[in-house]
Amino acid sequence: MAQKLFDMLQERGFVKDMTHPQQIKDLLNGNKKITFYVGIDPTADSLHIGHFFALRMARHLQNAGHKAIILIGGATALIGDPTGKSDMRKMLSKEQVAHNLAEVEALARRFVLPETKFVNNADWINKFSYVDFMRMVGVHFNVNTMLASEAYARRRETGGLTFLEMGYMPMQAYDFVYLNEVENCVLQIGGSDQWGNIVAGTELFRKKNIAEGKEPAEIYGLTAPLLMTVDGKKMGKTEKGTLWVARDKTTPFEFYQYFYNMPDENTGLILSLFTDIPMSEIVAMCANDIVSAKKKMAYEVTKLIHGEMLAIDAATTAKVLFSGGAESTGIPSKEIKMAKDINIVDFLVQSGIVPSKSEARRTIEQGGIKLDGIKITDKDFMVEPADSIMIQKGKKTFLKVLTK
Repeated sequence: MAQKLFDMLQERGFVKDMTHPQQIKDLLNGNKKITFYVGIDPTADSLHIGHFFALRMARHLQNAGHKAIILIGGATALIGDPTGKSDMRKMLSKEQVAHNLAEVEALARRFVLPETKFVNNADWINKFSYVDFMRMVGVHFNVNTMLASEAYARRRETGGLTFLEMGYMPMQAYDFVYLNEVENCVLQIGGSDQWGNIVAGTELFRKKNIAEGKEPAEIYGLTAPLLMTVDGKKMGKTEKGTLWVARDKTTPFEFYQYFYNMPDENTGLILSLFTDIPMSEIVAMCANDIVSAKKKMAYEVTKLIHGEMLAIDAATTAKVLFSGGAESTGIPSKEIKMAKDINIVDFLVQSGIVPSKSEARRTIEQGGIKLDGIKITDKDFMVEPADSIMIQKGKKTFLKVLTK
């Protein structure tokens, strides 16, 4: 007998907080098909692994027959979600948001069913005048309650919360109300960092119904845990920054290596979230051979994001490198100008494999740099021009430098 949807989501680690626990469980375990939505703000021109996690959850609901709406926040991205931020987000131009929106939607479509409906909240938010929006939506928001929300906690602590940022929550909350009215959407899913914004949407719906004398009804919110490593770090952050889905920002090899290098203790969780391997097999795999389990995990997640061929290339590249070879097409590369000999410290910084000269010197002193397989321990070493130079930092970071 097939496992029921909510029970499966809970077992595999997708469930964190719920506005109405029993109702949501009954809804997802029952036979009635619903409409739900996931919101993504296009603040960059790629999805990151956290977005993909939400889309993975959405795909599970779709596979069970529920209708998905993916909301790309063309309006909310112009404001910027302050949740978890100590500084105000950099304001983006309308042109940048429009570009990002197109890129994000194209990526997101790869991970959901073809019939998925995509919407842009600018299509309804931009129709309001400021006064009309405040009278219809703002009247239902208590500022004291908003300030107590985790969504504003970090910004409030720094003493720099702006009126612009205060406007974000009412806008996102109205998205939920609008989608309920137009699409009969009754469930919003997202990461647990969005809990405050999701609850605000359900509360706006309730208060607006009372004010308008409508029959009592409910809409629901369900969040998944933030992806965290066992040592308390947010998953998806690398030495070079964010783990992106777009392959021109994070190569499939870097993607594969990121997951392979995760702590052993995270292997079971990642396999449960990003594969359909039965839980009993995952437990056995991790218990019997953790190295093979990690290779399986890295391969399966890379395949899910980048496809089978690029996942095979990434796994093959890793195998070649770590068996002592140095020739592979999957290694990230960077082109730099190099007309004459250059000091190793300057070379490492120019390549981007280290962020500063001080880090370059420290890494060299610790024996952590190899050029074409040869360890470099002299900070005064001069690097000669060559068509390509393979840099290895530590045991697991590789970069092919192409000179011109």
